[in-house]
Amino acid sequence: MKKEYFEESSDGSLKNSSAYAKVKVKQAPERTGVIRSFDLGVPGTKIGLTVVYILCAALVLIALFPVFWVIMAGFKDLRELNSSTAIFPSSFDFSQYTTTWDQSGISRTYLNSFYVVAGSIACALVVNGMLAYGLAILKPAGYKLIGRLVMLSLLTPATISLVPLFMNIQRVGMGGFFWPLWLAAGANAFFVVLFRQFFESLPFSIIEASRIDGCSPLQTFFQIVMPLSKPIVVVITLYTINAAWSDFLLPYLVLGNSQWQTVMVRLFILSTQQTINDAVVLRTVVFSMIPPILLFFIFQKKLTENAISVGIKG
Repeated sequence: MKKEYFEESSDGSLKNSSAYAKVKVKQAPERTGVIRSFDLGVPGTKIGLTVVYILCAALVLIALFPVFWVIMAGFKDLRELNSSTAIFPSSFDFSQYTTTWDQSGISRTYLNSFYVVAGSIACALVVNGMLAYGLAILKPAGYKLIGRLVMLSLLTPATISLVPLFMNIQRVGMGGFFWPLWLAAGANAFFVVLFRQFFESLPFSIIEASRIDGCSPLQTFFQIVMPLSKPIVVVITLYTINAAWSDFLLPYLVLGNSQWQTVMVRLFILSTQQTINDAVVLRTVVFSMIPPILLFFIFQKKLTENAISVGIKG
């Protein structure tokens, strides 16, 4: 609807003003949430909000300082690292990083970690998703017992199951490659619970319509359920990437000193070698932090929005 702007003429009548029509009045957006716009008129609310902002800023600085310090320390050589307590290096020489990248063999371990991440994502989505699909939609005989066992497994610490898991991996001869890491990502009870909660919120009429059209359960899962579950798929994918990239103990036990070792395993092995100094280890730590940091900055908003939407049913 077009708005008309008028001004008062000399005789007291109103007439249209083209000059005023070009002016767009901008109003401040209404503040929503716990503290709304009219709450800011109270002095105590303003002071409390300022204190909260200051505390949040301080926590952010405390959390980011170690990352910043490691990056700055990577520009130092061993002599400067051991003798100087300054945060900033004497010179920003990027050749320190390029030399460490070439000599440490980190590029090969980067590729291995990407293999682990890709396989873990596939298993985490397909295997956990299919189990949750059976518990939430298919509901075969005994599905309640299986659901209780899944919830019970959440109470078991991961370190307790690590020893029998490693022993079984060795017995079946699956050590030395990525298969155990991929399958471990496909046996995550937390992901099953997230998938199940989301699948139960889907309209059942869509599932019934796919059955009437002659879709098999697998076709319904891959062509109907998973495309409708993009929010939870994004959340689980990001969780899996972070877990697969930063995992150390199981890849170290499974891969060891083989050619398939991941970034975290390579970082530990470098730190134990006598020929590697602390400055090289710090630069390797920086290389290991780059993918998770980039992932956070790219998908931070998406992750937050989807995590909130997943927690709301209906």
